[in-house]
Amino acid sequence: MINEIEWKTSNNPVEYDFAVLEMNKRVLDIKKNHANEMIWLLEHNSIFTAGTSAKLEDLKNSNVNFQYTGRGGQWTWHGPGQRVIYLMLNLKNRLQDVKAYVYALEELIILTLKDFYIKGTRIKDQPGVWVKDNNEYNKIASLGIRISSWITFHGISINVNPNLNEFNNIVPCGITNSGVTSFYKLGRKISLKELDINLKKNFTKVFDNEGSFKLK
Repeated sequence: MINEIEWKTSNNPVEYDFAVLEMNKRVLDIKKNHANEMIWLLEHNSIFTAGTSAKLEDLKNSNVNFQYTGRGGQWTWHGPGQRVIYLMLNLKNRLQDVKAYVYALEELIILTLKDFYIKGTRIKDQPGVWVKDNNEYNKIASLGIRISSWITFHGISINVNPNLNEFNNIVPCGITNSGVTSFYKLGRKISLKELDINLKKNFTKVFDNEGSFKLK
């Protein structure tokens, strides 16, 4: 039986290094059955991070605050106005399938966007969630995950009202033919708290009582 998931919300920006340290500790405790799973909702101060597939040439401005990290994916930016969701889940109690887990996270985002009358979609071989605007597909949410002994960490970032100009300093996720967008750019002025409420509601829809993923 899966223990109750702890939902944690940080109301002040969390330094990236501290967040990674806390995630590592929690994952270790989950492995040892010393702690429940956790979903952590937070913001970071402005920082660019490079995943395990990042290319140095995709960092356009080397003067910005950046660092390499252990998650999958390429370059992204975190900062105020962006909701970051770190998920520390035990897939041994769910479905030990990385592709299915990524699909489930995208489904969580798509359902949450729908609550605010935004149509999110997937693009083949480009993890994350996209929105079509003026005949262009722009990314509104990114995924970067890591899994150790079937325990997940890192997770999702969703653009609510960030400074989108920050993304001009990188090639986001290595994709050159698309842009980025946000709730505010699409005319949806919501608070992070409103987003959090709907994320939690939709999490229970995607992850069923037996712990597997609802993929249809």
